Amino acid sequence: MAVAEELGVDHEVILYIQTPPDAATLTKIVEGLEDPVEDLVRKDSKFKKLELNPDDYVDNSKAVVDILVKHKQLLQRPVLVKGTKAMIGRPKSRIVDFLS
Repeated sequence: MAVAEELGVDHEVILYIQTPPDAATLTKIVEGLEDPVEDLVRKDSKFKKLELNPDDYVDNSKAVVDILVKHKQLLQRPVLVKGTKAMIGRPKSRIVDFLS
């Protein structure tokens, strides 16, 4: 991530398609997420093709973890994890405050 490199922050990039997070990892992310849990699920064309209902994920950590384990492409990205806290790196301007 360019922002982390600019700040001189050590970081690890995990390519979620090649190495998708398992349920335990997603649960830890959800537990530390500073954003609404439903924001972790992309509501894109794949979401619509699967005929999913966005309301099913509002304040529903288990449903979010379950759908992301099943359909890794729906993971909103980038997701940043620092210690026990996590956030969605959108918009990009949020990343600086989180990593500082």
